[in-house]
Amino acid sequence: MKEYKTITEVSGPLVYAEVDEPIGYDEIVEIETPSGETKRGQVLESEEGIVAIQVFEGTTGIDRNASVRFLGETLKMPVTEDLLGRVLDGSGNPIDGGPEIVPDERRDIVGAAINPYSREYPEDFIQTGVSAIDGMNTLVRGQKLPIFSGSGLPHNDLALQIARQATVPEEEGEGDDGSEFAVIFGAMGITQEEANEFMEDFERTGALERSVVFMNLADDPAVERTVTPRLALTTAEYLAFDKGYHVLVVLTDMTNYCEALREIGAAREEVPGRRGYPGYMYTDLAQLYERAGRLKDRDGSVTQIPILTMPGDDDTHPIPDLTGYITEGQIMMDRPLHSQGVQPPVNVLPSLSRLMDDGIGEGLTRADHADVSDQMYAAYAEGEDLRDLVNIVGREALSERDNKYLDFADAFESQFVEQGFDTDRTIDETLELGWDLLSTLPKTELNRVDEELIEEHYREDAAAAGDEAEEVSAD
Repeated sequence: MKEYKTITEVSGPLVYAEVDEPIGYDEIVEIETPSGETKRGQVLESEEGIVAIQVFEGTTGIDRNASVRFLGETLKMPVTEDLLGRVLDGSGNPIDGGPEIVPDERRDIVGAAINPYSREYPEDFIQTGVSAIDGMNTLVRGQKLPIFSGSGLPHNDLALQIARQATVPEEEGEGDDGSEFAVIFGAMGITQEEANEFMEDFERTGALERSVVFMNLADDPAVERTVTPRLALTTAEYLAFDKGYHVLVVLTDMTNYCEALREIGAAREEVPGRRGYPGYMYTDLAQLYERAGRLKDRDGSVTQIPILTMPGDDDTHPIPDLTGYITEGQIMMDRPLHSQGVQPPVNVLPSLSRLMDDGIGEGLTRADHADVSDQMYAAYAEGEDLRDLVNIVGREALSERDNKYLDFADAFESQFVEQGFDTDRTIDETLELGWDLLSTLPKTELNRVDEELIEEHYREDAAAAGDEAEEVSAD
C-alpha cells in the first residue's frame, strides 16, 4: 500500500492530493495527521495526477505534512442480524456501549440497483396506527412515502409514533408469511436534544429491540451525512432480502442531507443548480429512494418514510419538489392544524399515497376502505371550501346542508386526525370512526359509497344526534 505526502490543498471538507497511479472513484482513504490522528475519507473525484477526497471526520488538523493511504476498496457496512437493538453513529460505529460488531459479511454501501423485472409490485398494507395515514393515505409494503414538514412542526414525534406502532397485519383468509418486522432509523444532522428524545422513546417503549439506529448529530461533520442513509439502507436490504424481515426505514432529516450535498458542491466549486443545490441532486436522491421495494423471490421488503423540512414551508423548494417526483406520494404536515393543537397535524387534502388503491383491495381487512376514504375526502374538501365562504357571508347565511359539512370538517379534524402521539388505532377502529363521522351526513350525500355498505354501516343514531345538536345551536 502506497503512502503519499502530496496534499496540495485543503478546502472545507475536501482534501486534494497528487498521485502517480490510477485511483478508483469512491475508494476509501486513510489520512494520518502530523499529530498521529487517523481520519477516514472517500475519493470524490479522480483525475490523472490528482484526486479530491471528502473527509468524514472533518479536515481539522490536516495539512501538507499529513500522510494519505488509498485502501483499494469502497466503503462497506458490516451486516448481521445482531445489529437489531444497536445504536450506531453516522459512520456505522457502535455508540451504545455494546460489544464490537461481528459481521456475517461486509457490503458495499452503494448497493446494487434492483432489476425492474425482479420487482414485486407493492400491494400489501402496513398499519401505522395513525388514522390520517392508514385511513386516508395508506402505506404499502415496499413503498416510499415521504413526510413533508416544516421547521417547528412535530415530525419527529410522528416518526417515532410510526416506528413504534408500525406492523404488518395478517390478511383475511391468509396466514402470516412468517416474516418479522424491523425498523431502521437514520437520523442526519439532528441536535443532541432530539437524539436524546429519540433514544428515550425507543428505550421506554421497547421499540429498540427490533430497531437499528444510526445517529448523525448536528455537530458531526456534514460529509458524514452523505454516508448515513446509505449505511442504513444497506442494513435494511440485508435484513429484508437475506433474512426475510419486513423493514421500515425512517430517514430524518433529508433537508440536512441535501444541505451537505450543497456544501460539498460549493467546496468543489461546481456550477450550482436551483438555489445553489447541485444539478445532480435529483439523481442522488433517486439513488436513495429507489432502494425501497420488494423482490419476487424473497419474502422481505424495504419500505421508506423519508422526512424533510421544507424551508419556509415552501413545497416548491427543490428538495420537496424533487422528492415528490421520485416517491409515491407524500404526507403533508400542516402549521394551522398544529396551532390548533391537532396531533398529528396531518393535512389529508394535499397528502397522497399513489399505491393506496392497490394496498386496500378486496379481502384486506375491510372491503369498504376505499369507499369510506373517498367519501371522507370529498366531504372534508367541501367543508374546507365552505369555511372560506363563512368568512365572507357568515354561517347564518348557509343552508342546513352546508352547515352539516362544516360540522363534519370540524369533527374530522378533532376526532379522526386528532389522536395524540401515543394512540395506536387498528384499521378497523379507523374505519369505524370514519363511519361515525359519515353518519352525521344525510344518506343522500354519501354518493361515493356502495348502497349495501350504507345499509350495513350507517348509524341512524349518529345522524339523529347531529340533527338535535343543530336544532339546539339554531335555538
